Amino acid sequence: RAYSLVDSSQVSTFLISILLIVYGSFRSLNMDFENQDKEKDSSSTAGSFNGNSTNNSIQTIDSTQALFLPIGASVSLLVMFFFFDSVQVVFTICTAVLATIAFAFLLLPMCQYLTRPCSPQNKISFGCCGRFTAAELLSFSLSVMLVLIWVLTGHWLLMDALAMGLCVAMIAFVRLPSLKVSCLLLSGLLIYDVFWVFFSAYIFNSNVMVKVATQPADNPLDVLSRKLHLGPNVGRDVPRLSLPGKLVFPSSTGSHFSMLGIGDIVMPGLLLCFVLRYDNYKKQANSDSCGAPGPGNISGRMQKVSYFHCTLIGYFVGLLTATVASRIHRAAQPALLYLVPFTLLPLLTMAYLKGDLRRMWSEPFHSKSSSSRFLEV
Repeated sequence: RAYSLVDSSQVSTFLISILLIVYGSFRSLNMDFENQDKEKDSSSTAGSFNGNSTNNSIQTIDSTQALFLPIGASVSLLVMFFFFDSVQVVFTICTAVLATIAFAFLLLPMCQYLTRPCSPQNKISFGCCGRFTAAELLSFSLSVMLVLIWVLTGHWLLMDALAMGLCVAMIAFVRLPSLKVSCLLLSGLLIYDVFWVFFSAYIFNSNVMVKVATQPADNPLDVLSRKLHLGPNVGRDVPRLSLPGKLVFPSSTGSHFSMLGIGDIVMPGLLLCFVLRYDNYKKQANSDSCGAPGPGNISGRMQKVSYFHCTLIGYFVGLLTATVASRIHRAAQPALLYLVPFTLLPLLTMAYLKGDLRRMWSEPFHSKSSSSRFLEV
């Protein structure tokens, strides 16, 4: 059974999910630095920098979106549950396109490193398609090749690679502006996860979440060959595709797979990204104020503990708890039921002890100085 054992597959899930969160968070922070540099180069006007004004690809979630996202996710889940046979091909194609773009984003730093010695960073024009560097073209070509191989083979390792790209891209391009929005979003998704895993069977006579997550889709090549009547041997030997909405790792014996949905990586990852940006903001603020000490009611050692490390440890403990619970109950568990308390509660406690809770709750990146160099989201 997919959730029955704690072995090498579970260890792989732990390590990969943590690496994806850390990498995605630092990619997001690096994008902020690049946007700040572009803002300085393009304008000499003093003032704080709003990331959304220069990079339209970055999406900041507000309170309304945080409240309605679980509802939208529930509607999408029901559509996939009731009409999967009708929309599976369209959904597979859309997922493949998104995975191609996301995996190209994941490969871009490596391609930039490889092409830097032998190719200038000048952009090549492709007419109405836009202008791209050699590194961007290389990463996109490799991503298209991997997606095509995945469609032809359906191998779980290629599916995991695409899922990793989706995780990193979503963590890097989606932002939580405050702790209030973070709590609204994660609390709503916790209720969503618990309901669809534990209580959906009483209403729909089936575990909706597990069925949608594990149901394979028809291969588009097979559907295309049948529509065009290309013959029984053309495109009919391709496998059905398990969509990259999750990470799967086989056990050492190959008897079962460990599975973790990308939502259980991305949503806590957005919180980790938020606290990493706040740690960096606070570090720069303290350096500008000549190392002013923190509140007098907390020790200097506690002040040195970053919110990022505290929340990351909480994520690991929550993931471990979810795994132990799945082994005890021999059934799928809503991972957010464990991840949300183990990440939010230590963060809220530390923010209160450090005296940062009020600021992190509403306007964590607001600077009173007109000459501030920091992000304002």
